[in-house]
Amino acid sequence: MKLVIGNKNYSSWSLRPWLLLEHFAIPYEEILIPLYRPDSPAAILRHSPSGHVPVLIDGDVTVWDSLAICEYVAELPAARGAWPADGPRRAHARSVAAEMHSGFGALRHSMPMNVRGRDRRVPRTDELAADVARVQQIWRSCREAAAGDGPWLFGGFTIADAMFGPVAHRFRTYGVACEGLVAAYLETLLDHPAMRRWEAAASVETEVIESSEVGR
Repeated sequence: MKLVIGNKNYSSWSLRPWLLLEHFAIPYEEILIPLYRPDSPAAILRHSPSGHVPVLIDGDVTVWDSLAICEYVAELPAARGAWPADGPRRAHARSVAAEMHSGFGALRHSMPMNVRGRDRRVPRTDELAADVARVQQIWRSCREAAAGDGPWLFGGFTIADAMFGPVAHRFRTYGVACEGLVAAYLETLLDHPAMRRWEAAASVETEVIESSEVGR
């Protein structure tokens, strides 16, 4: 199995399935293609029919789009627990993951993932404030419901947590204030051993994508 990803400092979509594979210790080969180089589109198209990363290649099966990859991984025996076992909680987790996947446009645009960045400040528009508040509401309500079941959104680590991995980096990079259960969950995400490995790899990358270097 191979996972094709982009720059670890910037590629938020790549982090999500990577984090899931790492959490469940599923063997795979990582193929990293630096983004926004003249040869990047051709290099990605050799693996991905969409021309985007991430893409998972498992024998004759090719899966692109981060959430689709996570759903594929969830069907592997080694990834048992990638969704909650309980039906209603599984539906809730899928809704949370899908909302992160399809929404939060202001957050993505105004706060691009930049793992190395610190103390960045960007204008807090009403749209951005609403996105941040909604993320915090999701985290708070999920953690309240899962109290005593474990430290993750639904107790154990699921795809929903993997989908919010890049948001944890964004909140730290841009100094988003968090309190209580939200702050505790943020630290839980950032302290995940795989998240720390991703951060360490991002810190030694030399590529700079200027469009993601905002708030300096």
